[in-house]
Amino acid sequence: MRNFMKLFKSLLVAPATIGLLTPLSVFAGESNLNDISKYSNPEQIDFANAFVNDEPNHNPILAGGEGLVDTDSLDGGFSETTTASFSADMYLGAVDGGSVSTDDTTMAGYSFQIDLNTTFNGEDSLDISIDSGNAGSAGIAEFDGNSASTALTVDGVSYTFPIGAKTTAFVGDSTDGSLLFNTACVYSGPSNTLDDCGNNYSAINAGAGTAFGASYDVGNGLAFAFGYTGSSTGLMTKEGDDALATQVSYVADNYGVSLTYADKENPTFTQDVTEATVWGLNGYYTPSSEGVPSISVGFEFGDAEIPALTPTDTETSSWFVGLQWDEVGPGTAGVAVGTKQHTVDNSTLDPELLMYEAFYSYNVNDGMTITPLLFVKEFAGVTEDETGLMVKTSFSF
Repeated sequence: MRNFMKLFKSLLVAPATIGLLTPLSVFAGESNLNDISKYSNPEQIDFANAFVNDEPNHNPILAGGEGLVDTDSLDGGFSETTTASFSADMYLGAVDGGSVSTDDTTMAGYSFQIDLNTTFNGEDSLDISIDSGNAGSAGIAEFDGNSASTALTVDGVSYTFPIGAKTTAFVGDSTDGSLLFNTACVYSGPSNTLDDCGNNYSAINAGAGTAFGASYDVGNGLAFAFGYTGSSTGLMTKEGDDALATQVSYVADNYGVSLTYADKENPTFTQDVTEATVWGLNGYYTPSSEGVPSISVGFEFGDAEIPALTPTDTETSSWFVGLQWDEVGPGTAGVAVGTKQHTVDNSTLDPELLMYEAFYSYNVNDGMTITPLLFVKEFAGVTEDETGLMVKTSFSF
């Protein structure tokens, strides 16, 4: 049965991968339909041994989708160490008030993602993410679903590998430079604004160019890490925007702390910022008593170069507090409050604006989870706060 499921997943992956490379009409014209029809005849293939290398009837599907392999060779076929996971999210939500022009309008959207993972020696990992979605509308944007295109696109490629017994490194493209960071937070809220636990700008997220980094496990819960991201216009040059971050973290049995430092060129602040240096301090505590929530906190502060201000060099800050109950009936509940953006000191351009949220996430079954979210956001210059209610239904298979 397990081998059959692997074969079934391969059948799903092949068309999706082909869609990235060639039009469907070309695939249909070039497929070997006679070989594919062997699957309709149980005498032609032994499913129980379909993915065993040394079996004479080994007939894996080609990764390129051309048909079947009639020999014992794996040339062009899926490796036994390649796995694929699939997820789909459906969103329904609406917002009222604030600066949104679609008040009281209910909107729906979806996200779909394929994650391909391969190991070559059992300790490394080549990871490729392929996604699609239209979840960028205001009423559902807070769930941060895939919204770039309804077509399948490659969202990130990375290769992680060990260096000795204590060091792990990675290289990638369109991958978070903070991939190997261990930010101290156990709050798992679904919103895009508060899900980073206040670690908004000290983390270096995926860009349009190259990323690399490494982590070193000292032992006894202590670890160091660094990461870099560069734009496609140039790496470590004046032509490109670079971001570099380092982190030290310590994790004990029921608490953890982390300190992160980042230097970013042209970061995505609410204002036009040419460069920013940011410190992020995070911590969490998980009590052993039943019914008592875990607490996660985060605080960021730093200096930013904002040409619109006089003087241009100014200090910024943000904060976050989240409580989470991991066993509330069949699911997990949480509440959080924090600044929804960095506050620029001594300026009316970016005053302290808060966001409040509450969520409840529960598993309907092993492959289906439903998460309702209620949030309130403050906006400068408006008479009414923005209130949002959204529901996400997640499928994994």
